[in-house]
Amino acid sequence: MTAGTGDRATRNRGGTPVRARFAAVHDCFHDLFDSGRETGAALAVRYDGQPVLDLTGGSTRPAGAGSTPPADGPHGAGGGAWRPDTLVNVYSVGKPVAALCLLLLVDRGRLDLDDPVARHWPGFRTPATVRQVLAHTAGLPVFPVPRPSAALGDWALLVGDLAAAEPEWEPGTVAGEHALTYGHLVGELVRRVDGRAVGRFLAEEIAGPWRLDLGFGLDTVDQRRCADLSYGEAGWPVTTLGVPGSLRERALANPAGCLDTAVLNSPLWRGAEIPAVNLHATATGLARLYGGLLAGGTLDGVRLFSTDLVAEATRVQYDGPDLLLESRTRWTLGMRYEEDGSWGMGGIGGSCAWADPVRGYTLAYTTARLAGFDRVEALVDALRSCL
Repeated sequence: MTAGTGDRATRNRGGTPVRARFAAVHDCFHDLFDSGRETGAALAVRYDGQPVLDLTGGSTRPAGAGSTPPADGPHGAGGGAWRPDTLVNVYSVGKPVAALCLLLLVDRGRLDLDDPVARHWPGFRTPATVRQVLAHTAGLPVFPVPRPSAALGDWALLVGDLAAAEPEWEPGTVAGEHALTYGHLVGELVRRVDGRAVGRFLAEEIAGPWRLDLGFGLDTVDQRRCADLSYGEAGWPVTTLGVPGSLRERALANPAGCLDTAVLNSPLWRGAEIPAVNLHATATGLARLYGGLLAGGTLDGVRLFSTDLVAEATRVQYDGPDLLLESRTRWTLGMRYEEDGSWGMGGIGGSCAWADPVRGYTLAYTTARLAGFDRVEALVDALRSCL
């Protein structure tokens, strides 16, 4: 199997040949498909403020993905090649995107990072601040009431559960990735302060002005552009959940369905707003987003964020043990900060997006094959060899 059909995997978006300097990255991307490690994916890289790679490969409907594409969809009833405008669920890669919606309101003076959440969300019982919510230290990593998958589409129900919940630790004392709850906490603050749902706010205030092809809560037209997720291995959902009864398992298993391709590839999931884990995006859109942040809040001459806000949002707010990840983690306001100075987010399943200020690039990798991060690690090694 080669990477895509025609020249899609060997050319940048629009048909421009890949720059010779980055040929090693193209070859690595191609090899992922030849070796069977990848079935459908996209890679976008911006370097020194300019797009240098925009690659696509594979199929949007791999065998066993768990859903049937609409007959009138752009890929046809039999599936089709991954296109530059193919959307895919990127799991936690969406957390920083949700955070940026709230941070834009902070930048505009609508609320302060150290405000108690309850100041803007009456009835919210946990004594956490906006900053603590953004940095995963609020103590609410688990939805407290067991809910079926149908609850994924009921925003009011889930935010009501969180408002009434008792925190699992004193806010601010330790971190634990708020795996599924993060987007509802952040998104409800956006709604309470601005009046718009987080999906609409993202579309109108960030994605629109910066021309980013990504969103929460897709309409039926955009749902037809989505690639179906599939398991790299049959046991992926079980291994991803972790030890039964652990914080990780409790956080990921409720509401039900967040690791089930029958749910993930359904209109329920794609049409709902579950901002912690259901951003649907193109690699190009994500790479552009981080390009704007890396440039201090400006993209293509359009300033959305102040340089001070970007600096605050990307500095380390917490450095210590993460109870859910069970490892030392550095959290910014919505992103993970790595030892090499890069900041961004990966999602379970292998999608990633980040900025590397030291080397001057942003990278986004979006995949429909739910597996590990070895694919993007190989691509990064290839990219760094070019730089």
